[in-house]
Amino acid sequence: MDNFYERVLMHPRFYRQFNCGNSLITAFNCPMEARLMKSRFASLWTQYNYLFYVIDGQKIWHMGNGSYDIQKDSCIFVRKGGFILEQLMDTGFCVMLFFIPDEFICNTLQVRTKPLAGYDRYFESVMRIESNETLKSFFLSMSSYFTERGDPDPSLLELKFKELILNIADNLSNKDLLSYFCSLLHEPQAVKLKRVMEENFCYNLKLEAYASLSNRSLSAFRGELLGTR
Repeated sequence: MDNFYERVLMHPRFYRQFNCGNSLITAFNCPMEARLMKSRFASLWTQYNYLFYVIDGQKIWHMGNGSYDIQKDSCIFVRKGGFILEQLMDTGFCVMLFFIPDEFICNTLQVRTKPLAGYDRYFESVMRIESNETLKSFFLSMSSYFTERGDPDPSLLELKFKELILNIADNLSNKDLLSYFCSLLHEPQAVKLKRVMEENFCYNLKLEAYASLSNRSLSAFRGELLGTR
């Protein structure tokens, strides 16, 4: 399976990219010729959660727990892991995309004044976010960066990523996503490891990919697997 995050990084002429550190990136993709898919279906995975706002077009995400038809004006959060992406060949896809690692989410939420409530044990792989006026204004402010020649300073991008997470956390309508955020802060590591394995066993992932999804080195991941037998 191809790494979705790395695939985006490899095509800066299709995706104008703004990097913040080694693991955060925003990308904007609109023209039909910018497609990276040569066929209707692509098997992909990513070690990072990602959030995107669909400006135009349609694609279908096929996950282990179901399929999600994503269309114009949708704001979507997808948890890290494997997926099958279906391209509707007669339709373009214009999207603003944010890759957000677990660690960045946790560091942002830990300094939040109001702590998150408890979490459920089950989360959808794909979660729709309520696109309220505050969030729409955020995406509008981000879109201006893509029309300018220069790149914004990384410290400013870091603040924008934090603003995005905190805006979502302030909206109680995003119950499922808030529950997932809370699990990142409080769920035991053993439970997280089990979840990663159960949700991605149906994909053809290498051991290195499972280690990355678990936020572990390959040697540490192997050691935990042996310890659970």
